[in-house]
Amino acid sequence: MDITRENFGTTKDGSPITAFTFSNGTIKARVCDYGAILLNLWVPDRAGNVADVVCGYDTAEEYFANPCNFGATIGPSANRIAGGEVPIDGVSYHMVKNEGENNLHTDADAGLHKVMWAAEEIADGVRFSIELSDGQYGLPGERKMSVSYRIVGEGGLRIEYDCSSDKKTLFNPTNHSYFNLKGAGDVLGHVLTLSSGAYTPVSDDLIPNGRIAPVDGTAFDFREGKAIGDDIKSENPMIQGALGFDLNYAVYGYLAGKEQKIATVKEPESGRVMEVYTDLPGVQLYTANYVDEKTGKGGEPYGQYCALCLETQYFPDSVHHKNFVSPLSESCHTATEYRFSAE
Repeated sequence: MDITRENFGTTKDGSPITAFTFSNGTIKARVCDYGAILLNLWVPDRAGNVADVVCGYDTAEEYFANPCNFGATIGPSANRIAGGEVPIDGVSYHMVKNEGENNLHTDADAGLHKVMWAAEEIADGVRFSIELSDGQYGLPGERKMSVSYRIVGEGGLRIEYDCSSDKKTLFNPTNHSYFNLKGAGDVLGHVLTLSSGAYTPVSDDLIPNGRIAPVDGTAFDFREGKAIGDDIKSENPMIQGALGFDLNYAVYGYLAGKEQKIATVKEPESGRVMEVYTDLPGVQLYTANYVDEKTGKGGEPYGQYCALCLETQYFPDSVHHKNFVSPLSESCHTATEYRFSAE
């Protein structure tokens, strides 16, 4: 596989940023060592026309702010933690409170999506690595972490995460790419199928209450497949409060280490299809509810419902709920794969 490098600007302190582009002839990906960000993902439609199906920016400088986390590697901890508190073996560790009294996505200003990673080319993609000191981000352990982007099979983008630590610690990263299979406009007509029959209800501050509730009879039920726009204005208070879908689903039939298909997204106009596979117990569906009007790549206008995210993860606030799968460990390997085709 050919991998090309190009300069993608410099950080605020003058360090060079490198973008890497790689392709298998069907799909093509572009990533960078600032934030281990997925910058572009080009995918053909049923007629062979290629479009970039992830939101983002044209310049490195725009990613320095990136309030929506377009394409970002979020970690060490994605999603929300009540009070920013992480109890581990009787000791409470404290992360920054950056969303009211809670922690969201580790650190908006200095999380893993806002720092430089070491990069190496691998056979079918690029691996980014970073080391974290004991206490960094409020969490224990001298940690080594890596994220690998690989193109596999006919049309798969595979993302693998690895972590090792000299102490038990919290490891719950995700990729925060925003997908639009048309390449432009909104995603209200995208048809989503989620195999999950359960979700984790949340309070007004989007923190789970500890229940795992069935989707039966609710607007959250995507098991038979339906357009994103069908219920995005539902009177359900969790949809009203979030201005759309922003909810964690429990993966049906989850078994540690087992990869399985959890979601399919189809875009009727282009015929593009995206299937999502993971070995993680949860996936957060987010429909770009809080994306303010802004200009993205190539001058493309972005706004509310311009894309959807399927963020594979351990459940949010799982450190406080014994009935949730624990994200605490001394070593961890997880994988998520987005497989593209057209029909």
